[in-house]
Amino acid sequence: MKAVLPLDDATADLATVGGKGASLARLTRAGLPVPGGFHVTTDAYRSFVAGFRDEILRAAASGDAARIPGLFAAHDLPADLAAEIMAAYAALGPDVPVAVRSSATAEDLPGMSFAGQQDTYLNVRGDGLLDAVRRCWASLWNARAIAYRDQNGVAHDDVALAVVVQELVDADAAGVMFTADPVTGDRDRIVINASWGLGESVVGGHVTPDTIVVSGGAVVEARTGDKTVMTVRVPGGTEERPVPAGLRGAPVLDDAQAVELARVGARVQELYGTPMDVEWTRRDGAFAIVQARPVTGLRPRAEEWNDSLKGDYLWSAGNLGEAIPGVMTPLTWSFVRIFIGEAMSSSTLPGVDLVGNIGGRFYMNLSAVYTIAGALGMRSRIGAIEQVFGKLPPGLDVPLVGLTRRQVIRRVTPVAVGMLRRVRRHAKGLPAFLATARQTFEDVRGRVEAAGSAPELAEVCERKLLPYLVTASRMLEAAGRQGGSTLVFTRDRLRRLMGDIDAEAMLTGVNGDGELASLGPVMGLARLSRGEITRDEFARAYGHRGPHEFEVSIPRPGEDPAWIDAQLAGLRDITAGTEALLERQRRAREEAWARFARRHPRKEARMRDRVRRWNAVVRDREQARSEVVRAFWALRAFAVRAGELTGRGDDVFHLYVEELLALLRGDAGVLEKVPARRAAYERYAALPPYPTLIVGPFDPARWAADPDRRSDLYDARGTGVPVSDTVTGFPGAPGVVEGVARVLSGPEEGERLQPGEILVTTLTNVGWTPLFPRAAAVVTDLGAPLSHASIVARELGIPAVVGTGNATMRIRDGDLIRVDGERGTVESPG
Repeated sequence: MKAVLPLDDATADLATVGGKGASLARLTRAGLPVPGGFHVTTDAYRSFVAGFRDEILRAAASGDAARIPGLFAAHDLPADLAAEIMAAYAALGPDVPVAVRSSATAEDLPGMSFAGQQDTYLNVRGDGLLDAVRRCWASLWNARAIAYRDQNGVAHDDVALAVVVQELVDADAAGVMFTADPVTGDRDRIVINASWGLGESVVGGHVTPDTIVVSGGAVVEARTGDKTVMTVRVPGGTEERPVPAGLRGAPVLDDAQAVELARVGARVQELYGTPMDVEWTRRDGAFAIVQARPVTGLRPRAEEWNDSLKGDYLWSAGNLGEAIPGVMTPLTWSFVRIFIGEAMSSSTLPGVDLVGNIGGRFYMNLSAVYTIAGALGMRSRIGAIEQVFGKLPPGLDVPLVGLTRRQVIRRVTPVAVGMLRRVRRHAKGLPAFLATARQTFEDVRGRVEAAGSAPELAEVCERKLLPYLVTASRMLEAAGRQGGSTLVFTRDRLRRLMGDIDAEAMLTGVNGDGELASLGPVMGLARLSRGEITRDEFARAYGHRGPHEFEVSIPRPGEDPAWIDAQLAGLRDITAGTEALLERQRRAREEAWARFARRHPRKEARMRDRVRRWNAVVRDREQARSEVVRAFWALRAFAVRAGELTGRGDDVFHLYVEELLALLRGDAGVLEKVPARRAAYERYAALPPYPTLIVGPFDPARWAADPDRRSDLYDARGTGVPVSDTVTGFPGAPGVVEGVARVLSGPEEGERLQPGEILVTTLTNVGWTPLFPRAAAVVTDLGAPLSHASIVARELGIPAVVGTGNATMRIRDGDLIRVDGERGTVESPG
């Protein structure tokens, strides 16, 4: 039996000297400043308690911890053990004051600190050492330590206690140092707490210490605490005394000393390879380390997802930001990038990112779009860009990409030529794709779910699933490009000929010659409520559509029977059903066409043909988009199956697709990236939705902490585009309505919207569609004439104003407002 070991002994490991002792041995061997001392090993403890160990365990099991100290006090240390301990003590010097610290085999571990569960005795001298050792051993069984082990699933008969005996530094100052910020998890910040005297007043929480933050080799923050008490040495131990008046508000460390101490902390962290909680002392300007343990409960280092740092660009959450309204997991982002690369290649400016991930949210680079438009002499068509991506605030100067007109033309011409060829080729296959898309989805998902091994699933993904996504994305590009400028200019021409109200009525009826995909869920719910289709048929047809339909980590409505029940319950609150709204709009459309025929009889046939093409383009585009979303349901099925086959569950959502494929083929190394990615996702998901428009570098956390933040615009240039006092936007669908505003943050709050109230929100997508028949009008921050809210509201004859930018900033829940969908205004009535 080794009862005593030198402090730096090579055999001083966790089992032999406990967590605290093993850590101090490691620090000493590394040459860090640690006060001298020795270990009383766990062998010595086990030898001492051998005769009454069963009594200890029975007392602990029965909850009678108060009886255990008496068991220890009733037994003297064996003479040979006592002699060995006292010999080691004598080697430290004559009558040296020491600290006697408990060191259990279940403490100072990466996942559990057990800090403060056992006892420490300070300023111990002479024969008092043996009693202090015995009391430390007994503290392994105090009620606090027993309860803590029970909570953490540590068996009582597995633990033992060593004791560390160290020279007591008669410190003039002491404290605790964290080599990573314990609040934010920031690994670039070392946080130091400091107070006068010995460190017990800080560790015990009896004093408000100074707090100093060191980052980049310099003090970046310093707060001086009101240090009312300090722990000092007295004969036979320590006690707390008032801090002298002249020291209470005085800083314990100056900047140079804080930086010096931080360097010691950095050496400790480098030794352990993880952020550390370090107890330190200072005597006559010299620092010493008396304890170090891994920081527990620290957030993993989060990755930074912030493409706004790539340049001074204008980023917009319009358009596709409506379809992807939340924070994306890395797996979703990797799929979305494939989708964008295939579906929006025509808007690409090679060398400049068209889309970006800013704090996990999807943004379009409008600087690239406006740069291309300017270089190609399309400034007059900026209005067309706004109809797709939304209006910009008056006075906002769009930063352009730093390329000459010749450079832009040279880069985009090959892209444009390639796009035209590709669209012509894919447009020929569009009807067949749409006709067979649902069956293709069933086949691909069936292969995914049937995969019996991880490598087999990887093969299915590469050979079937990703090609399916690519095809669906290319078909959406073809559907959106067919008809050229039909979508934009047909509407403008009708408005000039007939005025806004009749023009909008004449453009409806998209749902007449075939179901409009955006209306599909609400039409399907109506049929389901009448018993015309089964729940399974509804789920198969519309179960892929929802408010977060691109995010593969979120279950689809078709996977959740409760979602269907909730939507059916909502239909019962609607006085005018969807069919009634469509019928009302049909009558308005026929009356508008009759007026057009009377005013412009020679133009009627040609205009009807243009509107039919409008309707066909809108319908094909919406159906193609729906099939892309259906492909994302198959991608979700793949991710869920990957989590099952690898045993990693939702970890797979925090990998990119190429990493997930590597994991399926046996490369577990990619999992090292999961904690940082999960931390980033959780950090960004906890923040409110970012501004619709962002110019230049943007820090999501700092923006969220600003009480004066704007939800419409963030401009890093500091240019003052004021928040408009009026709420105006695109005329989404005509009509004038007065009513109570119901401001909703998401469709999950839909039950708050009562029939006849006005829906006000940041954006809508198909997941909101079941709420539309209940709303008297719709007002959104995001959107344009070709956005979801406009198309659906127009078909149902519900007034809408979209793309206001500031509706949710200016309108409060419960306000009485007047919505004019013809003029695009929202006002207080009267």
